[in-house]
Amino acid sequence: MNKTLKQYFIKSFIILAVIHLAYFLYGYFTFEGIKKIDIYSEFYRFKFYDDISISHFFVTCIFLFFFLIFLLNNHARQQYSFAKMLQIGFVLLLISFASVTFFISFSFGQNAKLKSELPEKSYNKDKELLNVLHPFLYNYTSYYSEKLFNFENILYPKPYPVIKEEKQVLLYHDQFGSETTYYSIDTLKVLTETFNKVSEKTDSVFNFTGLDINIVKERIIKKKVIGDSTQIIFKGVEVNPEYDDKICIFLENKSLYKPINDLPIDKQQYDAAVKRYNLLYKFKQDSLKNHFQKLDSLFKKYNIESSIDPKRLTLQVFEYAKNKERRLNGIENNFDRKVLNEKFQTLDRYFYHPNYLHPNIIDIFFIVLAIVWLDLFLFYILFNYKKPKEESKI
Repeated sequence: MNKTLKQYFIKSFIILAVIHLAYFLYGYFTFEGIKKIDIYSEFYRFKFYDDISISHFFVTCIFLFFFLIFLLNNHARQQYSFAKMLQIGFVLLLISFASVTFFISFSFGQNAKLKSELPEKSYNKDKELLNVLHPFLYNYTSYYSEKLFNFENILYPKPYPVIKEEKQVLLYHDQFGSETTYYSIDTLKVLTETFNKVSEKTDSVFNFTGLDINIVKERIIKKKVIGDSTQIIFKGVEVNPEYDDKICIFLENKSLYKPINDLPIDKQQYDAAVKRYNLLYKFKQDSLKNHFQKLDSLFKKYNIESSIDPKRLTLQVFEYAKNKERRLNGIENNFDRKVLNEKFQTLDRYFYHPNYLHPNIIDIFFIVLAIVWLDLFLFYILFNYKKPKEESKI
């Protein structure tokens, strides 16, 4: 490529950059905000009938028309070598790509506005609040689901978590019944060599005394070798959560509303359980009320319909925590759960799985890109070899 052709390509890329900047700013300033986001929201895809698509079509056509005219008039008939033609073809491919992707810059503008309105740090704080308060926000019928709420979901305080064991016991003559026992889950980590020696000696003692070694082995839940050590998870002391005054139904759920990205789920569940326990049994009632007030602000921030009164809900939660036998059908925690869930699903997609090129248009996009590039390249090749005979080959 000669110097004038290089300069022409550079000027063309500058013009394309300005157009991309214009679409970026258009996307930034026309983004409607997080209050308008719903399950159908997505980054812009070429729709063929709205202002972005129509303007995109005309701007692309006008730019390519004048680009090709000036290219053929001022920079053709040079009879470049094959290697040089490949270089020019690659540059024309970049120009073709830049000229058909203005709508992607529009999506970049939308994404920039989203993250200026809702930084990821703020979004994660909202998730953390929802994760802590999640057990207080179920529909009242969910509180009677043993799958969602059970003693094995309690993560804090000690001796929790526990493991459930059910046995068939003889009640009377040939009548049997089910007996449920809960054990704490304890962990022991020792050197593998030491563990093997102790195991051998323990087996010998049990054999000598005539005791059943299976009683001990049954208490082992899991063994795992980690390097030169062995980790043993076993049933510890017997626990009676049904008679524990510091345990209520709101601690019997460990599910997260929306996990924070790139943080271990187990750690998030445990941290939320600790905060929840402290709100119920260590801190003053105002602490829980303050969290519900933050929740009310969160609903307004995301435009979620809610009838939650933070003060009333706080009193109800403590009332149910103290009186475990009371039915929870009177808890006033109503809000539009469906819309909130859909909104956070969409925001997760925006933050962590942005799709700037919609699957529905991928095939069309690459076909259009190929057609534009081939047209530019073939026209240039045809005009390039119409060189006057007296011009020297470069």
